[in-house]
Amino acid sequence: MANITRYNAKDCTVMIGGVYITGLGEDMITWAKEEAYFEPVVGAQGDVVKSEINNDIHTLTLTVQPTCPQLPYLISLMGRTENFPVWVVNKALGLRHGGEQGAIQEAPEFSEGATAEDQEFTIMVFDGVTESTN
Repeated sequence: MANITRYNAKDCTVMIGGVYITGLGEDMITWAKEEAYFEPVVGAQGDVVKSEINNDIHTLTLTVQPTCPQLPYLISLMGRTENFPVWVVNKALGLRHGGEQGAIQEAPEFSEGATAEDQEFTIMVFDGVTESTN
């Protein structure tokens, strides 16, 4: 018998600076580590050195609708020198991404035309982690 797993985008919550972000856009979030965990180097005789990379920086790309109630809050975080906590939790998948030291790296491109377009914020998380909540 096939194993069927349930996924619902509503099970994903985003909290930035203690504020829940609602009105997420179609792409919602992407989470990526800036560098690999290690870099292998192979010597002339085939010996391998596995150099660990101690870079915990991750990038969260957050997409919100232009009607997102927290859009003014997100705009207020742009250009701030103080870092803020950033956490994304998906209960159904049992995943938690984020860290305590985040900052908006890139502001969204704002365009207003015949249709309302999503806003995309790029947030750098300096102490990023991905954890299982199960």
